[in-house]
Amino acid sequence: MSNQPFASTASPHLSADCEQCFGLCCVALPYGKSSDFAFDKASGTPCPNLRTDNRCGIHTQLRQKGFKGCTVYDCFGAGQKLSQVTYAGKDWRDHPESANEMFDCLPALRQLHELLSYMKEMMMRPETSSLHSAFGELYEEVERLSNLEPAALLRLDIANYRSSVNQLLVQASEMVRANVPPTAQGQGQSKKSKKRTGSDFFGANLKGTDLRGASFRGALMIAADLRNADTRNADWIGADLRDTDLGDADLRGGIFLTQSQINAAKGNVNTKLPDHLNIPSHWV
Repeated sequence: MSNQPFASTASPHLSADCEQCFGLCCVALPYGKSSDFAFDKASGTPCPNLRTDNRCGIHTQLRQKGFKGCTVYDCFGAGQKLSQVTYAGKDWRDHPESANEMFDCLPALRQLHELLSYMKEMMMRPETSSLHSAFGELYEEVERLSNLEPAALLRLDIANYRSSVNQLLVQASEMVRANVPPTAQGQGQSKKSKKRTGSDFFGANLKGTDLRGASFRGALMIAADLRNADTRNADWIGADLRDTDLGDADLRGGIFLTQSQINAAKGNVNTKLPDHLNIPSHWV
């Protein structure tokens, strides 16, 4: 939904490259009128802002025009993979007989690419060296699945593969977070960093808290205040960071932290991010 690729620790093919995509996310995905989108759009219906050259007509004004949701979506490279590899460069406009199938494949392939991205990240971390071999084998299997023909791709039980990969990701996360000094872990847990369930962190005041090595897996952190918080080596997989205030916070070493999550949050130029992530333009 943007014209620029996300930076990533993963291989280039796991980062969105909209110039090589047929605007698939702007057509395939549905959305409802909300604070993230200015109007309703059904699945398979091109967004009115999508031009015939597959570029967004309001790319530089998405937030101002009410399309904040577009700025926080990342296909992990699934869009260009479908466009240029799976469908060999055959645009859905010129081949309408394949359009619906192509649109259905996007969410499936995106999930596989997301898993590949997380595994690649863990294979690059020295703390998880004992798991690199296991990750390598599973990575090859998931990558093979990502190269399947459309019909086979749509038949996959992706939830089963997600479960297998997640078990290894959890082990890797624990290894990375185990390197946090016990005093830091204890201090963070004694305050507000212990991971619970549901909306525990919705609007939570965590300003200045020591959260090193904390797990925010799947946490709802909408509008939470993490200003000046130390979250180094925290696990962010699946965390909802919409409007989370990260001003002056330290997120270096964050595990499974994505550019799309950062784009959904608030922060400033003093927020410390992992090297592979960028300060969003709306923070400046």
